[in-house]
Amino acid sequence: MFRNLVVLLRYFTFWIIFFFLERAVFVLYNIGSISDAQISEIMKIFLYGLWMDASMTGYICALPLVVYMVLWLIPKARIPAKIIKVYSYLLIILFSIATVINFNIYREWGTKLNFRVFEFAFGSPSEAMASTASSPILLTLAILVALIVLSVSLFHLLVRFEVVKQGNVFLKLVIGIFIMGLNFLAIRGGWQLSPMNESMAYFSQKPILNYAAVNTEWGLIRDMMKAGSTSKNVFLFYTPQEAKAIVQDLYARPEGENIRIMQAEKPNIVLIIMESHTGNVVESLGGEKGVSPEMEKLISEGVFFDQVYSSGSRTDKGVVSVLSAFPAQGKRSIMKENSKQIKIPALSATLADQGFSTSFYYGGESRFFNMKSYLLSHNYQEIIDKNDFERQDLSSKWGAFDGAVYLKMLDQLGQKPSPFFSTFLTLTNHEPFDLPGKPRFSGNDVQNKFRSTAFYADSCLGAFIREAKTKSWYQNTLFIMVADHGHYLPFENLEISDPKRYRVPLIFFGEVIKPEYRGTKIHKVGNQTDIVSTLLSQLNIDPGAYPWSRDLLHPQTRDFSFFNWDHGIGVINETQAISYETVGKSIIYKRNESHSPQEDEELLKYGKASMQVVYQQLIDF
Repeated sequence: MFRNLVVLLRYFTFWIIFFFLERAVFVLYNIGSISDAQISEIMKIFLYGLWMDASMTGYICALPLVVYMVLWLIPKARIPAKIIKVYSYLLIILFSIATVINFNIYREWGTKLNFRVFEFAFGSPSEAMASTASSPILLTLAILVALIVLSVSLFHLLVRFEVVKQGNVFLKLVIGIFIMGLNFLAIRGGWQLSPMNESMAYFSQKPILNYAAVNTEWGLIRDMMKAGSTSKNVFLFYTPQEAKAIVQDLYARPEGENIRIMQAEKPNIVLIIMESHTGNVVESLGGEKGVSPEMEKLISEGVFFDQVYSSGSRTDKGVVSVLSAFPAQGKRSIMKENSKQIKIPALSATLADQGFSTSFYYGGESRFFNMKSYLLSHNYQEIIDKNDFERQDLSSKWGAFDGAVYLKMLDQLGQKPSPFFSTFLTLTNHEPFDLPGKPRFSGNDVQNKFRSTAFYADSCLGAFIREAKTKSWYQNTLFIMVADHGHYLPFENLEISDPKRYRVPLIFFGEVIKPEYRGTKIHKVGNQTDIVSTLLSQLNIDPGAYPWSRDLLHPQTRDFSFFNWDHGIGVINETQAISYETVGKSIIYKRNESHSPQEDEELLKYGKASMQVVYQQLIDF
């Protein structure tokens, strides 16, 4: 029985070694691009990549494992070992070809092999061939042959197909189930909350090191599985030219001066993205009283934008909307698609280019939603997540409660080079709505649990601001508070199409704001995506890299916001809000029934065109 386990272990080990060789070939071929990397960084490529290699090996082993279990458990079963050999040789050849294809793909596109390569090759074969013309063909073929020969030789040396059938059937069944469970665990990437994704291989701010760590085949399979949803625009309303013209008119930069609310030219910036802190728990937005009293104090002393909406309904979309000013993309999420998310700009990278030090704080696992790869790709120089906290602080299901993260920020911000741009994504106000202490609102119903965690998040924010006022860096710091998205709670039946589900608070606060503007309310209808342009304009930094962002402090900026979900879009201006369901092709929500159909169709036109263009950009990246 032990010999059977050794056979399986040998097969698993072969593929781990194969992927090591594959990664080594990629590193050696691109040695010129990583020559400035430390030896420790190069070692991390293989260390971090091992996790994803094990996952891919688990997928490869699934079929041989089933065959082996049948042979082991059924004495009379006869399955030729040749089947597994052919299966393995075929994979060796295909994976080796993928390895050498990567050489030119990475050089030309800055990414590894993905679905777009096949789409390009079959859709435009002559252009695809032309794009490979500059590749060193002989060297590529030599590497391909060498990798195949070496791998096949290693396979013959390491892998055996001997099945010892003796033994207790019940014991063999138990062991078989256990082994299959271990294989599933390898595929998933472990016991942690988030299953395997590319972020688990990311560790560096240098893209090529991260790409080298990512398992090529795992990334390709994932990309191909998602490709069917992104290769066709499911939000087609106009011709491409018509849609672009409508969007360009809507997002055109207005002439004239904006309102200058800042008295510091290059302040520190602390951006707090609050999990699910919907406007429905903010009194100044018409929400419930007593849930966000600390935020109300900040509103009375800061600049409050009271007509802002989130772009989508999930954290991954909210973070991208806030930091990259890129709207949500229906059922897709650009954050999860590495070859695409690197194509969009981000506030962190823009400010880093202006001399800001950058950091990101999150009490949970930064690899969740593939967020870590997005952050590293956009010049966040330091990422602090649950792995940087003591065990006693990790009492939430997601990691560290907000209070512990705020304390770490207070301890560290003063040590960062100034000016600094520090972002905190909170997490306590998230299902299952756990708290570190007694809830503010009694009852086990989900509505009161949500109110209590929102109250806790608000109280932590207030305590952070009070303590920050005692720090030397406070006087030259701008604080920005916004929610990542809204929520259906604390209501019971707020539909995904209801604009109230997307309305969020946005506050600029701090001593760097001119006294005459403190306590000001800005009634301009806007979106999370407008934060970037509004902020950069105050800092005298050109926001031109962010075409989806508008300056909410410019008098001539048009009142407009749009949001979307999997099968619909919502659009809002100063007098109307409309939600449109794209499958049924009908308006399913109207705030103002007195509007004429012509007025509604004119407003809806902007939402449709915006959705079409942003989704097409996602496809084209």
